[in-house]
Amino acid sequence: MPAAPGGPRLLLRRLREAMAEPVGAQVRLDRIVVIIAANMVAEVCSVYVLRDDGMLELFATEGLNREAVHLTTMRAGEGLVGLIATTAEPLSLSDAQSHPAFSYRPETGEEAYHAFLGVPLLRAGNTLGVLVVQNRTYRVYSEEEIEALQTTAMVLAEMIASGELQALSPGTVSASRRTLCQAGVPLADGVGLGHVVLHEPRIVVKNLIAENVEREVGRLETAIAEVRSAIDDLVERGDVAGVGEHREVLETVRMFAHDQGWLRRMREAVLSGLTAEAAVERVQSDNRARMLRQSDPYLRERLHDLDDLANRLLRQLVGREGLGPSAMPENAILVARSMGPAALLDYDRARLRGVVLEEGGPTSHIAIVARALGIPAVGEVANATALVESGDAIIVDGGTGEVQIRPGPEVEAAYAEKARLRARRQEQYRSLRDLPALTRDGVEIGLHLNAGLLVDLSHLHETGAEGIGLFRTELQFMIAERMPSAAEQQVLYEAVFTAAGDLPVTIRTLDIGGDKVLPYMKAPEEENPALGWRAIRIGLDRPGLLRMQVRALLKAAGGRPLKIMFPMVATVDEFVRARAIAEREKAHLARHGYPLPSECRLGVMVEVPSLLFQIDEIAAEADFLSVGSNDLMQFLFAVDRENRRVADRFDPLCAPALRAFRLIADRASAAGTPATVCGEIGGRPLEAMALIGLGFRTLSMSPAAIGPVKAMVLGLDAGAIRAFLEAELARTSDGASLRPALAAFAEAQGVPI
Repeated sequence: MPAAPGGPRLLLRRLREAMAEPVGAQVRLDRIVVIIAANMVAEVCSVYVLRDDGMLELFATEGLNREAVHLTTMRAGEGLVGLIATTAEPLSLSDAQSHPAFSYRPETGEEAYHAFLGVPLLRAGNTLGVLVVQNRTYRVYSEEEIEALQTTAMVLAEMIASGELQALSPGTVSASRRTLCQAGVPLADGVGLGHVVLHEPRIVVKNLIAENVEREVGRLETAIAEVRSAIDDLVERGDVAGVGEHREVLETVRMFAHDQGWLRRMREAVLSGLTAEAAVERVQSDNRARMLRQSDPYLRERLHDLDDLANRLLRQLVGREGLGPSAMPENAILVARSMGPAALLDYDRARLRGVVLEEGGPTSHIAIVARALGIPAVGEVANATALVESGDAIIVDGGTGEVQIRPGPEVEAAYAEKARLRARRQEQYRSLRDLPALTRDGVEIGLHLNAGLLVDLSHLHETGAEGIGLFRTELQFMIAERMPSAAEQQVLYEAVFTAAGDLPVTIRTLDIGGDKVLPYMKAPEEENPALGWRAIRIGLDRPGLLRMQVRALLKAAGGRPLKIMFPMVATVDEFVRARAIAEREKAHLARHGYPLPSECRLGVMVEVPSLLFQIDEIAAEADFLSVGSNDLMQFLFAVDRENRRVADRFDPLCAPALRAFRLIADRASAAGTPATVCGEIGGRPLEAMALIGLGFRTLSMSPAAIGPVKAMVLGLDAGAIRAFLEAELARTSDGASLRPALAAFAEAQGVPI
């Protein structure tokens, strides 16, 4: 093929002129393929669009039979065009008909053409269609020609993504606007219908075609140098935790930022006629398309690093004006790669209807906060941020973990009805608020609230909870920009006691470390943070931190009863040492004339399996026990609860887990020490039923769980479930789950679960 008469820059200028003409979409597309064919000195140029049903449809052609337009279709993976759509890679052949994937379409008349060059139409790594040029001669297309066609494809992809072509083929929708159902992991129950708000709004590149290529090359290289310098500074300062970054992630991003191949591809894209920011977007879209098709989880994970780098570079190029967040609609569904509890709390909760995350599991802090706020949330939704645009209709089902993107009217109506039914069910639960939680045989069950923010405390009276069974103090530390002073902590704790009124409050001391990193506190590098320096271990190694918190609690509770529990206690000695610190603080305040709590009880979180082998000793030493089932199950079964590959390998209703819970309940009862369960399982009706059968009489849970669990309690015979569980555990020797048997018991007894 001879050199193109005007080169890629002239081609892009002609395309820009064609895009600006006030003509219909089909006329514009027909003119575009003529322009591309002429500029590429090709005898054929064709555009195929990926429809909503997954079929590729010929939308325009120059050189093939025009009667085949909107008639010729093929599946993704079928023929050369289908192969390109599937692989998202360019394909250049000197003799297309000899390729094993070649699929003959007699209506097109393409049998006369041998040389073939096709490139995917990509946007954010998603394939929207395929652009093809062909020639009669047997020839090899040059790298420059392939690059020029890829650059042209980017402009066409924007045209498709705009929805302009939707009316050209009845009943079709471009792939970028298709209806999708994505499966994730339930984080917070509920159904939310609304429109997408991106937590980190995608920078929209409005100007694709360069006016001055040399100037764009300079802008690109300047921006790269500045981004590299900024990343180097973050890594070298050694305080990466202060800006919320993990050092190892930054090291990876720095490695990519200094990759010469990455820079070369962007420079080539600019030299083909794109602006610097369009070149960044094009190269990243190519990278994203390739990596999304990788089966290796490590390689797919690197996609986040490349996205991070590309976003940093785009922000450097567009300046601050490109960073404004989307306007918050009345019914916002927040979509993010990941976010912390502080970021979620920055949004107007009155307008927020749901949260969708690419990362984050059921026990993450974002999930805990979402449940506290009553916001439906789904996590681990693959590629979520690339599948949506700001303003897209979206539905979040926090119960099933499903996310409906751009749903059809029937789906939307079905979920709207589901939301209405749920609202009616919640109204029924509210009618139970003032009823005592008594089983059918008269056993009283205490239902308490898990909380961590002041906003949670309004649920105390809404739900009829009998108190706060767990107040997580670390959330105050995690959303602060610096370590809260003793005075600031005291103000928070006083507000908690005021909101609770005469209801009991159990406050857990600072449980940081592991996945709970304070933005202003440098975390040590650990191979396994969940088993590392965290919770009471930090408190005992840094007693000043624990003393400050205990003193603030004692002052805040002056004249009122106070219950403090220590997390992650592994030995009786650790509790004894923590108790000694609390006793010294009480003595200090008494010497200085401060009013002390009317009663101060000190307890232990039972979440480390070693305490199961010291259960009599710890029950004798502590004033109360509280079972942290999330960590206890994780450690008992050596299963990382955030790892989807292994998280479902055990069931908290399996025989070994139930025997562990029974041991705690029985030994605490024998010692006369109150025991409660404050982990997530206490808020699920079937699991709560089992815990009551094992002997627990106090459960603490999220606000939304109070109603369903109380309804279960009111329909339960505690004696019957205890006898049933004793029999089942006695005959079960293989560690199997008792979930099916418990569900059958509940159904037979008419217990709502």
